[in-house]
Amino acid sequence: MKSYDELSIPEATELQRGLRDQLDIGERPLQLDLIGGADISLNLYSTTVYAGIILLSFPELRPVSWSLVKAETRFPYVPGYLAFREVPALIQAWERLPVKPGVLVVDGHGIAHPRRMGIATHFGIETGQPTIGCAKKLLTGRFDPPAPETGSHRPILSRDEQIGHAFRSKRNVAPVFISPGHLMGMNNSLQVIRQCLGRYRIPEPTRLAHELVNRFRRGELEEGYASASG
Repeated sequence: MKSYDELSIPEATELQRGLRDQLDIGERPLQLDLIGGADISLNLYSTTVYAGIILLSFPELRPVSWSLVKAETRFPYVPGYLAFREVPALIQAWERLPVKPGVLVVDGHGIAHPRRMGIATHFGIETGQPTIGCAKKLLTGRFDPPAPETGSHRPILSRDEQIGHAFRSKRNVAPVFISPGHLMGMNNSLQVIRQCLGRYRIPEPTRLAHELVNRFRRGELEEGYASASG
């Protein structure tokens, strides 16, 4: 299992640059019947990581199965490098899934990152999995506020480069921040998240993944793979 625990920050930066050379965010046809959501729960300065991936039927967004992993990390908490703390545990959870989704939505950023290597992009390149980042807070870039209506969006820009969408998932609430991770285009990513909205600000794949890992952290769910049907 890949470990980043012994990397220095300069070494991690070089690894990000190398992974970025493999990045593919071209637009492509989408045919989805299974979508995943991924989230991590941890205290910023703790070494314990709780990782979860939930699979949902698409477009119904009904839970099908999930995978949960508790892991340890020694990589330091450094903004812009959080993937080095979180990706190894997510990969462990990923490897326990007998069936993989057409796309995985990760709670975090894709290319909307100072070095275009947010957790969704990092995970996608390491696994070869199509991914989208959907974050609650902006990490880098600027945007004009979207109109207040549900579904409105404005580009997130870094200088003149678009690195994501600020997307109004509910009327008059703060936007979420969508960016392609890997093997998904800018418009692909927006199209998928549009179809993942429920009653809440956070789209269903990452909202349900967040609930899942918090239940796991509280001891309500066991580590490993489980089917929603029992």
